Amino acid sequence: MVSSGDPAERPSRPSRPAPVVRPEVWETYGPADLSAVPVFAGGFINFGYWKAVDLEGPLSQGDRIRSEQDLYRHVLDAAAPGGGRAVEVGCGLGLGCALALEEYGPAAVTGVDIHPQQLQRAREANSPLLAAEPHRLRFVLGAAEDLPLGDAEFDCLYSVEAAQHFPDLSAFAREAARVLRPGGRVAVTSFFSVGGVPEPGQRLAGLLDSFASGLDIARPVSRLADALAEAGFADVRVASIGPQVWPGWDRWLARLWEPGTWPRNFLAAWEQRILDYYLVTATRP
Repeated sequence: MVSSGDPAERPSRPSRPAPVVRPEVWETYGPADLSAVPVFAGGFINFGYWKAVDLEGPLSQGDRIRSEQDLYRHVLDAAAPGGGRAVEVGCGLGLGCALALEEYGPAAVTGVDIHPQQLQRAREANSPLLAAEPHRLRFVLGAAEDLPLGDAEFDCLYSVEAAQHFPDLSAFAREAARVLRPGGRVAVTSFFSVGGVPEPGQRLAGLLDSFASGLDIARPVSRLADALAEAGFADVRVASIGPQVWPGWDRWLARLWEPGTWPRNFLAAWEQRILDYYLVTATRP
């Protein structure tokens, strides 16, 4: 079954105040504009899925952009939007929403982001698509834990490298269950601490400035899997995709950062089995 009807005509939750943005997130995705940093060439703001890229030769900007797009493709393959309605939580510049529309054929895609400056950039970056297909693409302001969306409005929900910022994974899981129709799919990819590691927060903060500053939150991937199960999802699955992420990401970082500098420590954290990159999927019964 596929949802139908104009998004503006479907019931939504009552209006609420603008979401509270943590200071670290506000600065990084607002005034600092992480999408403009050279390592995020293409504007997708993710570490990339490098399986199809030859890491033995020199890397080009085209290789980097492909890695970012391929991470979205890997998640969207798991989310299976088909001809239904899809929502991306933590959409950033909305380039993943556009890719989903162009390559996966959903009826419509909604991008949700907590940062108003990111949403403004998303509308600017996707202005031709918004003008050409206004009923198939929209961007809305909202938090992952309190989505400004209607009950059972979507056929799939996906999130790409945003969950490391979500303060409350249980609230996010409950909201995902609420906005998905029965049979709907959720697919989330991000980096989490490895289960069973003692004091992962302290160890990651010692290696990586993004954890030391509080921008990224150290939690085991089981925290998200358990939250989805508790919210009523079935067939919750966790898969490590670290081998397709970390070596390529480190090779790309090596263009700008010396060994031993903190961004290069993502690979070190993975090699020490403290941190990994995961794809988590589930189905709403």
